[in-house]
Amino acid sequence: MSLEPKATLEQLLTLLGFTATVESQTFDDGLLLDIKTDDPGRLIGRQGQTLGDLQYVLNRMLFRGDERAPKVMLDVGGYRTQAREQLIKRAKDAAEKVRRWGDIIELEPMNAFDRRIVHQALKEDPDIETHSVEVEGSEKKVILLRPKRV
Repeated sequence: MSLEPKATLEQLLTLLGFTATVESQTFDDGLLLDIKTDDPGRLIGRQGQTLGDLQYVLNRMLFRGDERAPKVMLDVGGYRTQAREQLIKRAKDAAEKVRRWGDIIELEPMNAFDRRIVHQALKEDPDIETHSVEVEGSEKKVILLRPKRV
């Protein structure tokens, strides 16, 4: 298999039985591959799980071939982009509550990809710090937002 991200994803999709086209664009510190298919629901899966798993497998393959490979984010019909925007909005709303009330706020359990989005969204906030904490009996973690300590 080729280790060019777009070509590798196209080959994976074909092997998995999907008829799809892939558009590529740079995104933050990586690459966004947007998949166009007639069967987006099957590719996205429940709560984006299938899409997340495919993204994980693709990134592992690319990094194994080249440790300097860009981080790839997969999207199908704007699903991931919309979910990302909603997650950032929830994180900023929670940060505003922390700023207003001074309390620690715990966000819902998330996978590593989503936690990274939250940490990135709030890393420049001068008043808020974020920490990932394990949820007992789960592979997911929650993020705690609290006022920055001086």
